[in-house]
Amino acid sequence: MDRGMKFSGSIVHQLLLRELHHDGPEDEMRFMLGPRSVRFSKVKFCLITGLKFGVIPDTTRCEMVQNRIHQRYFGGVVKVDYEHLRAVLRIGVFEEQYDAVKLCLIYMLKWILIGLDERDKVLLWQIRLVEDLVAFDVFPWGAHVYRQSIFGFKHALDGRREPYERRQQEKRR
Repeated sequence: MDRGMKFSGSIVHQLLLRELHHDGPEDEMRFMLGPRSVRFSKVKFCLITGLKFGVIPDTTRCEMVQNRIHQRYFGGVVKVDYEHLRAVLRIGVFEEQYDAVKLCLIYMLKWILIGLDERDKVLLWQIRLVEDLVAFDVFPWGAHVYRQSIFGFKHALDGRREPYERRQQEKRR
């Protein structure tokens, strides 16, 4: 793997400018690349990433476990930011055996799999879920990440920087 390879926002931007509007599934995108029409779909995303798909459970029912990573490392604040999480990981002093693993899973989820902006916050349901490593492992991250990716791509050119979760909460109201 070439370690000199870097993300190119201009390539993604050029791809998004070539989006084709279609009558197919709402949760897929199509692009015109030269003379060919290509699609970005769940099936291809699943094959490429190997992440699990399935029905995304209601995470609002996850209860906060008392005196766990949220309380110990973030003082129970509602919005945990990237810098705070990075600082905790850099210090490297953990009270429980699997706390480092749990914090690394959150870091990997937010800033590698989902690839959000450093200004975005860690969501409480993700902190709650990581407390149970089995539940975190069986969660259909492929479906979640794909849904966020499609949302991000479809709204990348409209000038609004509004996370997927916030728009979903507004729809429920």
